[in-house]
Amino acid sequence: MSSPEQPASTSISRSAPIISHSLISNLPITLPVDPVAADSLPGIPRQQCNPSRWQGESWGDFARVLQEQGVELRQQRFDTGVYVTDAGGLAYGLPHGVVVARSAEQIATLMQLAQQFGVPVTVRGGGLTTEGESVAFGGVLLDMTGMSRVLHVDKENLTVCTQAGIFWHHLADVLRRDGLDYLSAPLNLTSSVGGTLGVGGIDVNSSKFGCSADQAISLRVVTPTGEVVECSDEENAELFQRIILGYGQFGIIVEATLKIRAYTPLRMHYFYYSSLKPCVEDLLMLDESGACDYTGILTMMDAAITLLVAFDSDAREAKFMQHIRPQLRGYGEFRFGLQLGAMYAWRPWKWQEALFLLRRKRELFPDLQPKHHMQGDKMLDRTVVFSRAVWKHWGDRHMVIPDLATNRDTFMQAVERGNAVCKKYFPYYTLYCVGIRLRDEHKAHYELSSIPANAEGWAYGCEFEPMYDGVEYSRDTLQSFKNEIYDVGVELETSYYRFGGMMKGYIRRALGDAVVEKHLALKKQLDPAMILNRDVIF
Repeated sequence: MSSPEQPASTSISRSAPIISHSLISNLPITLPVDPVAADSLPGIPRQQCNPSRWQGESWGDFARVLQEQGVELRQQRFDTGVYVTDAGGLAYGLPHGVVVARSAEQIATLMQLAQQFGVPVTVRGGGLTTEGESVAFGGVLLDMTGMSRVLHVDKENLTVCTQAGIFWHHLADVLRRDGLDYLSAPLNLTSSVGGTLGVGGIDVNSSKFGCSADQAISLRVVTPTGEVVECSDEENAELFQRIILGYGQFGIIVEATLKIRAYTPLRMHYFYYSSLKPCVEDLLMLDESGACDYTGILTMMDAAITLLVAFDSDAREAKFMQHIRPQLRGYGEFRFGLQLGAMYAWRPWKWQEALFLLRRKRELFPDLQPKHHMQGDKMLDRTVVFSRAVWKHWGDRHMVIPDLATNRDTFMQAVERGNAVCKKYFPYYTLYCVGIRLRDEHKAHYELSSIPANAEGWAYGCEFEPMYDGVEYSRDTLQSFKNEIYDVGVELETSYYRFGGMMKGYIRRALGDAVVEKHLALKKQLDPAMILNRDVIF
């Protein structure tokens, strides 16, 4: 078995001719340059592997002093082994020890000593990363879920102050007691608030409210050198701009004050398409019209494409049905079912695919509209529905979700080309597409982020996710799939939502040297020992 640091070995045919060392040494061989990882082996499709493990040269002294300062450090294998991988299930590593976050002061002590002894610190919230970003390859794993309390709800000004280790579904439960709700959260609500603010967070209402990170008013942060700092667009603005959407490089979020809103149930409509292009064009039209509160696209391959449209307001819904619905090219469920059935009836070689679609529908739809969370045709608690359904129906042992984030003009190209890559690798797959309304006042936050620099008004994201249906795929196959998706992004000059960790080799290709060097200089200034979330971005 290959180590995490080395690509898997390739087999050599027994019938291959044997070439002597002396002959090879005399041949003018030019090895291809790998633009992602220059030191990777030619011919191995996995172009970015796990980082090397920190060997723990100063661990003993660090651990002793840390515990003398009253910080609990868990070093038993049954403690560290819990964190051996993330949701992606492709990167594996063990920390030397685990610290469960309890307070800003405790984390500050940890960071001060980590700087002094040169011990890497990896921060983990919900662990829903897919490229190993929250996997510790030695050093300390800081588990933020120990700080998961809502500190204050301001009903008058519609803000909430919460500790950063809280999961979104827990925050939603607390807000719901007062008839309140978040503005925009990640689709999977078992993410932590702090982790989400560091990467973005998108949902079917992001086309109206922006990404989750845009809802942050102010943060309490522990810097890599152990200072506790309050920051916002008015106070310590440069640090705030880098922390938001900063991939955990510039500080650890311990508390966040977020915008919230009054809670409303929603009514969801589904429109079905047999082709990607008209569905994407209709999505773009809906976002620009502002006619609905939630939009998104969810597909089963490119055979059954669903445009999701939902409303918080009955009046808005009625106006939509009168003026906008006639412009959509999608069908209702019954008519689309007849069309799909007729198409498969004359294609017996595709009957297996048809059976998969039918089975998928029967499994998925009841969980998207559970009777105990519905009142009439309104969904009373989308947080429970979404947080449960996403991981149940899209989760697997390996969560592989490469994505492309584009401007409006390149979105269609990105979706079509990414879809073609999916078809090349997997018989069954799904796409999830959503718009992200951009905030002009937050442009400085977007520099080192999933928001492409050339996007105006809206950015658009598409996630490409295989559905394994019981088939086991090798790590190299999955990594090759991701590489091809990201190569499309480089060609189209897009950005990415998950380009850290094992895919960090794409960062310079996507953002350019100038942007990376600018933020690397700030990283070195804030983190002299380069210990906070090492090998994620820098």
